[in-house]
Amino acid sequence: MPLKYALVHEWLTPKATGGSELVVREILNHIDANLYALIDFESTNPESYLFKRQIGTTFLQHFPQARNGVQKYLPLLPLAIEQLDLREYDVILSSFHTVAKGVLTSPSQLHICYCHTPMRFAWDLTFDYLHSSKLGSGLPGILTRYLLHRMRQWDVLAANRVDYFIANSQNTARRIWRCYRRRATVIYPPVNIQRFPFVTSKQDFYVTVSRLVSYKQVSLIVRAFNQLKKPLVIIGTGPELAKIRKLAQPNVQVLGAQPDDVVEKYMAQAKAFVYAAYEDFGIALVEAQACGTPVIAYGAGGALETVRDIRQHPDNPTGLFFGAQTTAALVEAVEKFEADYRVFNPECVRAHAAQFAPKLFAERYLTFLDLSWQEFHSLHRS
Repeated sequence: MPLKYALVHEWLTPKATGGSELVVREILNHIDANLYALIDFESTNPESYLFKRQIGTTFLQHFPQARNGVQKYLPLLPLAIEQLDLREYDVILSSFHTVAKGVLTSPSQLHICYCHTPMRFAWDLTFDYLHSSKLGSGLPGILTRYLLHRMRQWDVLAANRVDYFIANSQNTARRIWRCYRRRATVIYPPVNIQRFPFVTSKQDFYVTVSRLVSYKQVSLIVRAFNQLKKPLVIIGTGPELAKIRKLAQPNVQVLGAQPDDVVEKYMAQAKAFVYAAYEDFGIALVEAQACGTPVIAYGAGGALETVRDIRQHPDNPTGLFFGAQTTAALVEAVEKFEADYRVFNPECVRAHAAQFAPKLFAERYLTFLDLSWQEFHSLHRS
């Protein structure tokens, strides 16, 4: 009999369109799996590829304002994910960055977790979260710290329910080891290279595309370009939108949220794509390179695996790193990029992005799944 698969994701909403959702979509292109999530507002969305699909959800589906995100119900997320009844399946595939790996399984069920990141707000970004939140000080701060403490405990416990971990980068694999003391196989996520137009003739402006939240460091980029007086286009929305618009000088355009075709046009025509966040993988960096657009990025995390810095790869660079999340470091990097601009070959930049194509992800993921089942099944029988 064929194996029965369940795929568990965090949440499915029209606003959730990041790299983790691309992984889910690609898995469903190749595996006939029943889909589950904390909440689902995509199966009723006529514009979604999940329209009219049967998707299992939790009690959070019916909570007020769930459509706008369940993060506000953070203390309930572990409880909710544990309510999914997956007993009928042979293989559980989870797509995890918050709680999806915490589903309950039996010893006879194989559980493979694709980890986009261990819970960043509970581990690496705890103090950033506390310092930027109204709930980070006073009595609410004590309660928030206790909640994050309990989330870390549950997170480690839930990691023990996973048989095999896949990480989206070497950087994430190291974080999985640090948080859970579990080894992970690295399979880079799929990037739809063909979606992005390849343009060799660039215009004289820079671009960044990002959610406007504090850890993305978009305000740092604005301050640097205010000083440089060079044209910058910012695409994206989030809680820092008003702050960034107020900070921006006339050379900085803040466009807010834009449709895909507008994003693709600006990314393809820009002189360079600028990114200042620490990312576990950073899909936007690869998307820019798919356009033949070089990248100026903070030299840490997943960027070290997706961008070839001109100092280490002088013959075929795809970008340039800056070593600190400071205005001065970014200004210096942009000035160096301007001096070395002619070295960057759009064809070379585009070719580098091709190694993250969906076809390669599918081959690696399906091979890993097959080998894991063989190993798990042989151990289960012995």
